[in-house]
Amino acid sequence: MLPKSLLLLALIPALAACASSSAPRSASVPVKPTTTRPATRPAMTPVRPPVRTPPPTARIQSLPGLEGVIGSSAAELVRQFGQPRLDVAEGDARKLQYVGTACVLDIFLYPAQPGREPQTTYVEARRASDGQEVDRAACVAALRSR
Repeated sequence: MLPKSLLLLALIPALAACASSSAPRSASVPVKPTTTRPATRPAMTPVRPPVRTPPPTARIQSLPGLEGVIGSSAAELVRQFGQPRLDVAEGDARKLQYVGTACVLDIFLYPAQPGREPQTTYVEARRASDGQEVDRAACVAALRSR
């Protein structure tokens, strides 16, 4: 039995050599040539004019205690509070800032429709000392009483 097993052991490297000698022949497979076409320009589409959408309508803040401020023009605000510390215009929008000992009031005015006079649509209030947000209506009342 020993001689047969030795014979089998001797055949294993020979079989392995046969298996490894059959390498894949991918290099000899013919490659289909690709054809290139000249670049073509896309068909010209007609140019459309840009769609002009109307500006959005201003959202109007509605809080109790701001009734005399919201909807007011800049001239009406000057009558109520005096001359603002800041008066900044950007496009058709405007920001007025009033400062008192207790608070700073920022009033934002936007036109209700293009070409119309800007009116107050939004108000922000903060403490003059540290900039923390405060009650808007209380700030308006404090600035009116000075």
